[in-house]
Amino acid sequence: MPDLGAPPGAAPAAAAVARPAAPATAGRDAEVRPLGVEFTPTGDPEVDAALGRLEALDGVPTDGHLPVYEDVHQRLGETLAALDRP
Repeated sequence: MPDLGAPPGAAPAAAAVARPAAPATAGRDAEVRPLGVEFTPTGDPEVDAALGRLEALDGVPTDGHLPVYEDVHQRLGETLAALDRP
């Protein structure tokens, strides 16, 4: 997924890459498989902690992903908002 907030030519601060899993044979969540998310630390402890939460998704059925995504989104939003504070 492209980083829409980065200036052209800028390298992304962190990379979370999911490798495609083998297709399920009997329904969407019939077999829970690891996502294979690789996390590259950014050097910012707050951002790294937020992105590290994505590792919690391995082995969790897709219907359990939303709370983790919402938590990561909130943490990253708070980290960005803190940049505007003196």
